Amino acid sequence: MNHLPEHTSGSGFFACSDDRPGGKLDPKLISALIERWRPETHTFHLPCGECTITLEDVHFQLGLPVDGDTVTGSIYSVDWGAVCYELLDVIPNNINRGQIKIGWLQDTFPEPDDDSTELERIRYARAYILEVIGGYLMPDLSQNLVHLRWLLKLVDFRAAGEFSWGFSVLATLYREMYGVTQLNKAKIGGCLSLLQLWARLRFLFLRHRVDHPYTFPLITRWNHSTSYVGLPTSLEDIRLLLDQRLEAQFQWTPYEDPTIRVVIPDEYLQNMNAWHVKIPLVNFAIVEMHQSDRVLRQFGFRQPIPVAPKVLDDHHRIDLRQLHTNWLKF
Repeated sequence: MNHLPEHTSGSGFFACSDDRPGGKLDPKLISALIERWRPETHTFHLPCGECTITLEDVHFQLGLPVDGDTVTGSIYSVDWGAVCYELLDVIPNNINRGQIKIGWLQDTFPEPDDDSTELERIRYARAYILEVIGGYLMPDLSQNLVHLRWLLKLVDFRAAGEFSWGFSVLATLYREMYGVTQLNKAKIGGCLSLLQLWARLRFLFLRHRVDHPYTFPLITRWNHSTSYVGLPTSLEDIRLLLDQRLEAQFQWTPYEDPTIRVVIPDEYLQNMNAWHVKIPLVNFAIVEMHQSDRVLRQFGFRQPIPVAPKVLDDHHRIDLRQLHTNWLKF
């Protein structure tokens, strides 16, 4: 997992939304976007047409691979205490169905100093990646727990770098957005910074001003001081702007901007076809379709009439509580 935002302190990295990579979250903007989300197509339905968050956004915004091995497998009969002891050299006091507290990781694994051994640095790296996954990339509704299934993927960092983590992040966000559209759901997890910055990059009337050049991954640009002067602050105003000004001010291909393109490493441009494949996104028990055929204008293509979306209602009823399932075979 290369290019993750640097850990700036030993604790509290995810405690305050203002400190998260990509800047503080705007709940009203997120609410307005969710109102326009159609879970059956995984797209926003707007006056300009259908559009959505794609693997291209995950690749460029977060710097995560989107063409590697699927992050899945079996967690049947796993002794989580033994896993922690083997890979972290310590066992937390409370492991609840494979979940541990992110705060425990922060308190137990301070940032290594110059005298740290290689093994201590490896353990710290595993703990920090767990923090990033559970606190930022794929947080659940608890906002303070992370499942140890991710630790099983961090035995060998070289092998971990071969996984399609971008698939997992986008699948999780899609599933969370599906869940919050249900009448009995009021909270949402997933990488909301990705959702928000997708909107700010494309809707010029929502983009805050930053006096700092683009850096890679692109989400790091928004870690610097920003100005929100002139941006809508109420839910009603954001709704109105999305409905009235979107047609002329929506940016279909923002990554073609030369000031953005120049900071993207060449290695991230080697397999551009991977961004617009129509394919199931898998993350252990989660299966969500990447409906790229409905948003081809985001990749510079002509948009034909899309076919009917694949219905995944049965998959939406599946979760990790079915512990006896080998998700790779499923």
